[in-house]
Amino acid sequence: MKTLRYVLMFCIGAWAAAAIALDTPDLSGTWVLDTKRGENLGMMAALEQTLVVTQNAETVTLDFTNVFRGSESTRQVTLVLGGASVDNVGGMGDPGKTVTTWDGDRLVTIWTTPSAIPGDEVKRTETHALSDDGATLTVTSERANRPMMTMVYGKQ
Repeated sequence: MKTLRYVLMFCIGAWAAAAIALDTPDLSGTWVLDTKRGENLGMMAALEQTLVVTQNAETVTLDFTNVFRGSESTRQVTLVLGGASVDNVGGMGDPGKTVTTWDGDRLVTIWTTPSAIPGDEVKRTETHALSDDGATLTVTSERANRPMMTMVYGKQ
């Protein structure tokens, strides 16, 4: 009887996870940063960036290709959905940990990276939101005592 109960609990949990996944937007595709539409970009205003997003039920993979002052670089970030903490590399090459969950139709990632002050950490919240027509991906990045940065991508 206990086995049947565990099987039923697993099936209900799997069904609930599948139902939640159906309500999440598909961020997959190739996106190009439109720096003219962004806010508080700082040095990123001079960046040419292409973002390729691959998404499945468990992960969202972000493949960045950047051109900054004539120099090209690439970076891959894998976001594991469901709140697991995973190692990733930040935009400046710094090691960090990410925790990612869906908040309705927005993908929310908390980045934790080492601070310049030994022993301290910096937390940053990054949110990905898809426009209703699916043509625009808006990414906001917020950390304490800093203005929110907004990056706007157009779908290719």
